[in-house]
Amino acid sequence: MACTADQGLETMKYRFFSVLASMPAEEEEAVNRFCAEHRVISVDKQLIQAGERSFWALCICYMDKQAGPMSTRKNRVDYREVLNDKEFSLFAKLRDLRKTLAEQEGGPVYAIFTNEQLAAMVQQHATSKSALAQIDGIGPTRLEKYGEAFLNLLRQHPLDPGEAPLA
Repeated sequence: MACTADQGLETMKYRFFSVLASMPAEEEEAVNRFCAEHRVISVDKQLIQAGERSFWALCICYMDKQAGPMSTRKNRVDYREVLNDKEFSLFAKLRDLRKTLAEQEGGPVYAIFTNEQLAAMVQQHATSKSALAQIDGIGPTRLEKYGEAFLNLLRQHPLDPGEAPLA
């Protein structure tokens, strides 16, 4: 699993561990403590076979839990801080649309789009299916099922000054 160089305004970092396969307790505690203290993005692991000295090689991609303006006490993003007023207003309208669709389908809102994906739509001024497809986690199924509804709202509320709503 690859770890991208940066997510929003926060920088991802890497930490490497080796855990003896025969006696993992000591190193295991260090890995668990590290994971509890950081926001883990991905873990790549490989068993290195070397007889009695076999060990697990771990590469942990992470972000500090309190790093940058995108984090809050609960490790959640406060989009009022990340987006300007006009962007946040559009973000809120997208959330309302998502909530309405989720209620109609009887499912959770995040199954439609996550807050992160909605914010990316706003920040990237997405007005086409190809633009939505570039957002992480939006695949062909979501695009086909929900894309037009969200694009219609995005087109009705352009963010660039002087830009007329798209028909």
